[in-house]
Amino acid sequence: MDGKLYYKDPYMKSFRAHLLKQEKDEQGRWFAVLDETAFYPTGGGQPYDTGALNGVKVIDVEEIDGEIRHYLEAELDETADMVACEIDWDRRFDHMQQHAGQHILTAAFVELFNYATIGFHLGKEMVSIDLDISELTEEQAMEAERLANQIVSEGRLIETKWVSEDELPNYQLRKELTVTENIRLVIIPDFDYNGCGGTHPKSTAEVGPIKILDWERQKNKIRVHFVCGGRVLTQLHQKHKVLRELTDLLNAPEQDLAAASKKLIENGKDREKSLDAMQELLLSYEAKDLLSSIDHTENRKIVNEIFQNRSIQELQKLARLMTALSNEVIVFLLNETESKLQFVCARGAQQTVSMKSISSELFPLINGKGGGNDQFAQGGGEKLITGELLLQHARDKVLLDVK
Repeated sequence: MDGKLYYKDPYMKSFRAHLLKQEKDEQGRWFAVLDETAFYPTGGGQPYDTGALNGVKVIDVEEIDGEIRHYLEAELDETADMVACEIDWDRRFDHMQQHAGQHILTAAFVELFNYATIGFHLGKEMVSIDLDISELTEEQAMEAERLANQIVSEGRLIETKWVSEDELPNYQLRKELTVTENIRLVIIPDFDYNGCGGTHPKSTAEVGPIKILDWERQKNKIRVHFVCGGRVLTQLHQKHKVLRELTDLLNAPEQDLAAASKKLIENGKDREKSLDAMQELLLSYEAKDLLSSIDHTENRKIVNEIFQNRSIQELQKLARLMTALSNEVIVFLLNETESKLQFVCARGAQQTVSMKSISSELFPLINGKGGGNDQFAQGGGEKLITGELLLQHARDKVLLDVK
């Protein structure tokens, strides 16, 4: 542990260290190993530190086989011996705030409801804990948040202590430890005692406010999303910006945004219903118009029509409308795009030609697929032939089946 400066002083922002070695890993990434380091490697739910070695960016830090590897954006100068090291302090302190905040919020759920935390994730924007419960009420979440912020406002000390396994019975640990050596406790006296290898501030006051944002059920557990310290201000700024934009868009004060939004949605639904009704009416007129220009091929009433860039749903509706209006009609509708052909075929109640059989004859011509039954079928594929030729094949199939 002597070489892990982040344990000796988590507030260390810069230091100098000897370069022990510089190599590439199996993926071809350059990494450097120092005789001591303040860069925290990924572990215990806390992400790695970033910064620079001799001005070269550190993009990842991992502890592998007992050595801490500083992965670099580029190779260090081969003549380097002593290395000037700089920690990205904003990132480090943010992690310290979030990690300590997690300890406090987790302990609050235990103190109030005896809800244990079984998972922790420190993300780029939010932090989450998984509670070993299946339900969480709004009142419980707010009560835990209030207690957590009370602990913050009291500015309690956050202590770290290295202990032996024999000393553990002297502490009321929140959960059992998974290690028996190099045991490090993070302690908030009279509130939380927990084994942890992360970095934390000296006082709960430095954690800043703790705000629960949301929670959800995950595999019969409850995942609570929250932020601490500087991230609370970031969230507040983002949400305030959205609120300002909404007040301008809806022309309503902040307290009336919910009502204005509800009214806008309801009006939109009403307009959508009106548009749907108008579209249905237009389609019915279009169906009648197509039937009036029917092709009486071989005494068969056949509708053949090619459309450009229309939805298959519209063609299906048109075909159903026409077969409802005429028991004798056979309908072939085709939509054509730059690279695809889609078709719908349908028959009136008095016709006997199988639409499923006709569509199966068309699919090989366009490398297509689809489905349907004897009365109604549809499909689509590649534009390997023109729409006119595909419809001609369909008409020819009808006449062949009749004969």
